[in-house]
Amino acid sequence: MKRIAVVVAILAVALGLLAAAHLYVATRLVLDPGLQGPARGALLWLIGVLGVAMVLQPAAERFYRSPALRFLSWIPLLWMGVLLLTVVMLGITDGLLWLLGAAPAEGAARIRALAVVGVVAAASAAGLRAALAIPAVRSVEVRIERWPQSLDGFRIVQLSDLHIGSILGREFAARLVEEVSRLSPDLVALTGDLVDGSVRQLGGEVEPLGKLAAPHGVYFVTGNHDYYSGAEPWLARIRELGIRPLRNQRVEIGDARGAFDLAGVDDHRGDWLRGSTEDLAGALAGRDPDRPVVLLAHDPTTFHRARAMQVDLQLSGHTHGGQIWPFVYLVRLAVPHVAGLLRRGRSQLYVSRGSGFWGPPIRLFAPSEITEIVIRRGPPSAARSA
Repeated sequence: MKRIAVVVAILAVALGLLAAAHLYVATRLVLDPGLQGPARGALLWLIGVLGVAMVLQPAAERFYRSPALRFLSWIPLLWMGVLLLTVVMLGITDGLLWLLGAAPAEGAARIRALAVVGVVAAASAAGLRAALAIPAVRSVEVRIERWPQSLDGFRIVQLSDLHIGSILGREFAARLVEEVSRLSPDLVALTGDLVDGSVRQLGGEVEPLGKLAAPHGVYFVTGNHDYYSGAEPWLARIRELGIRPLRNQRVEIGDARGAFDLAGVDDHRGDWLRGSTEDLAGALAGRDPDRPVVLLAHDPTTFHRARAMQVDLQLSGHTHGGQIWPFVYLVRLAVPHVAGLLRRGRSQLYVSRGSGFWGPPIRLFAPSEITEIVIRRGPPSAARSA
């Protein structure tokens, strides 16, 4: 009950902030410029309707699945991104005016409103194009001193945060598979947040992922959104596709000439009703400490525990690289390392910006990626965020 109460409180705060954001936008873009007549009423009505649509869309999507609803979901989801950018731009201009000690007259307020609308429209268009593009391949070389010589150059292709759902679907999944196949990796790792929706709704949309193949296998670990979507049914569906989930488990990769452990843990933020089901100690128990280990963990904050347990390399996602500038700075409050390669002692962390997106179909200064991790034997070099 305590956890449910916390969720209700968070929802109440979120709804309050959402209402305040819409009121702020309506005030600065409609009321302050002194718009009159039909335009004033129409714009205020439009802002209000879009706000209500944002609130209703998640519930409607969960309970009513239809092609028409999927099409209509574009409107509130795109508005979510436009609203965020508009609030940021208005906040910046209000801050500048406050520093100057100025209050814009009606004419200046109108010019300010037009300028903000123009900048937000251009940024949203660029972000929409980036979000819907097939992710570029990002090749990253990671050096591990005790890596087996026989596996030097081992290639792991990482897909993370696909968020198959209202906008990204079967066609997107198929195109990702084509790109991965072209790379001919040794192993494929899916590091969580595969879907936003139930198996009943999206089971067919992920079917192309069953064509992912690699000599050493295709592996999956849960993300928080997979729990929100029903983790157990999805894990069953993933197994049907020939993908192996690692739930606080490890497997040996390689042969007598050289091997490493591939471990995977449940997302530690995922199951909010039961609490964290991550068991890193269980995943690594009984392993040969002289053998290198690669850990799949959706959330980068698992790294401080993995580092303490001498994990050589952790592959994560979750952050989307911030997805929409400038929200990367807010993300860093919860997850200090949001993208790229980080080294701490002998342990290294790579955080993918993700292959899809969550919520608004906008990526601004945070491009999506298909990550090709090339592991070589040798002393690690200094690494920091990308």
